[in-house]
Amino acid sequence: MLELKNVTKSYNKNTVKAVDSLSMTVNNGEIFGFLGPNGAGKTTSIRMLTGILQPDEGELLLDGISIKERPIAAKRTFAFVPDNPETFSRLKAIEYLDFISDVYKVPADQKKQRIEDYCTKFGLLENLNSRISSFSHGMKQKLFLIASLITDPNNWILDEPMVGLDPEAAFTIKEIMRERAAAGKTVFFSTHVMEVAEKLCDRVGIIKKGKIVFIGTVEELQQQHGTAGQSLEDIFLKLVSEE
Repeated sequence: MLELKNVTKSYNKNTVKAVDSLSMTVNNGEIFGFLGPNGAGKTTSIRMLTGILQPDEGELLLDGISIKERPIAAKRTFAFVPDNPETFSRLKAIEYLDFISDVYKVPADQKKQRIEDYCTKFGLLENLNSRISSFSHGMKQKLFLIASLITDPNNWILDEPMVGLDPEAAFTIKEIMRERAAAGKTVFFSTHVMEVAEKLCDRVGIIKKGKIVFIGTVEELQQQHGTAGQSLEDIFLKLVSEE
């Protein structure tokens, strides 16, 4: 479970707040889509939730653990896939996966099985001994996804995870999201692809200029801001364009 309580962040005290009094809860067993135009505050919110940035105000809890008060314990509850898959380019893929497994104390037998399973699903099994520097953007993205999954996190947090992925890999990640939610895990991801969010998410949150303008199901969004059967994309564009 993820909880953000009245979270505020400004990069400059004299400018508009990047995130303004944001509150929302992402429950266990659900896929939650975080939507908003560029510059709305999605990535800033995710970076605060994962401890990369410190909020000016508010509280962020992961499985009830404060990321500010107990950062190490909180970080053991989640795995994060950023929007820019750049890391340790001199390492071989298997060395990177071994490193992540060791940090999260994944047992050796589970590590081996998970690496084999997820590398097979994403088509990277034959590239494990290649250096990350030789990987394309899409291959690096797959490696990040695999690294996050071998830790079997309670909370899977992803920032634009499908950018750069081929259709087969995008299908695979959606299937894994459904499997994890069905197992009672939390899946929280940002995306600009409204069709994916509409078909995949149990609930969505829409942020605009640092403020939440809606949280709920697509059906609730249609009832409150559109009409029955109206697409998420149409209602989203209407909401974010309104002054």
